[in-house]
Amino acid sequence: MPPRAFITGCAGTRLSVEEEAFLLDTAPWGLILFRRNIETPAQVADLVRAFRARVGRPDAPVLIDQEGGRVQRLGPPHWPVYPPASVFADLAEREGAARGAEAARLGARLMAQDLAALGINVDCVPCADLRLPEGHGIIGDRAYGDTPEQVAALARAAAEGLIAGGVLPVLKHIPGHGRARADSHESLPVVETSRAELEATDFAPFRLLADLPLAMTAHVVYAAIDPEHPATTSTRVIEEVIRGHIGFDGALMSDDLSMGALAGSLASRAQAAFAAGCDLALHCNGRLEEMRDVAAHSPRLDGDAARRCAAALACLAPVASLELAQARARFSDMIAPS
Repeated sequence: MPPRAFITGCAGTRLSVEEEAFLLDTAPWGLILFRRNIETPAQVADLVRAFRARVGRPDAPVLIDQEGGRVQRLGPPHWPVYPPASVFADLAEREGAARGAEAARLGARLMAQDLAALGINVDCVPCADLRLPEGHGIIGDRAYGDTPEQVAALARAAAEGLIAGGVLPVLKHIPGHGRARADSHESLPVVETSRAELEATDFAPFRLLADLPLAMTAHVVYAAIDPEHPATTSTRVIEEVIRGHIGFDGALMSDDLSMGALAGSLASRAQAAFAAGCDLALHCNGRLEEMRDVAAHSPRLDGDAARRCAAALACLAPVASLELAQARARFSDMIAPS
C-alpha cells in the first residue's frame, strides 16, 4: 500500500504509544524532527529507526531543518555549529564566486555527514530566497545574497554537498519569500510587486535550480498573480509559476500547515494545498489531534505525485568516504574571519 502524502512531526524524543499507533494506521511519507525531538546521537538514531519500523519502509524520508545560523536543530554539545548562508555570500563577494561555492558545498557535505550518521536523509536546505532590504528579518542572514545569480550558485553548491553526503536537499521557499514583509510563521505576507519584476528577481533563483528533487512552498500571497491565496494553496501560482515559469517538476511539499499565515482548520488547509497542486503536506508541531486531521485529508501517493517522490528518493546514491577531521579543519579555515 503506498504511503499517505504527508510529512508528520512527533511530540518528544521517543514515540508514544499513541504516536506509534497513528504511524502504523496512517503510513505518512516522512517524519520531520525539531529540537524537541533531540537529546543525543543514540537517541535520535533510535527515534529514526522506530519511525521507519512503524511505517515499514527502511528508506522512509526523515527530514530536519539544519541550515546553520539561527536555523539549526542539531547543535552543541553533540554536533558542530554551522554558519548562516550569509557567511558564504560574504565570502563569495570578498574572495570570488568559486570560493564561496566551495565553502557552501563543503559545509553542506559536513552537515550531511552529521545527519546521515543518524539516519536522517532529507535536509530542508537551501533557501533560495533573496536578501532584500524591504523583506522581513525571518529570511535575513538565511539568504545567500541579493542577486539571483549568486543565490542560485551558492544554493546549488549547498545542494550538491548534501547529495554527495547521502542527504536530499529541499529548495525553499518556492517561488520566493525574500520580499515578504511579514513572518509567515505568524501572519500572511502579501507581496504587491508586479509579476514582471518577480520573474526577474524573486522567482529567478528557483528557475535556475528547477532540477532539484524537492521543494517547499512559500506561505506568501503574490497579489499580481493570485490576490486571494498564498502560493501553498494557489492553483494559479503552482501551475503557472512553480510548474510553468520556473519549470520545477520535483516533489512539491507545503511549508508547515500549522503556521499562522494560513487560515481555517488543519483539514481545510490540507485539502486546499492538495487541490492547488502540492504533492505532500507538511505538518510540524507534533500535536496528535492536528496530525490526525492532516492524515485524514491526505491521499495515498499515486500518479505524478508518486512519480516525483520516487524520483527524489532515487537521487540518494552511495556516499564517497570523507577524511572528516581534515575536512572540518579546512572548512573552519575557509569561513574564518579575514
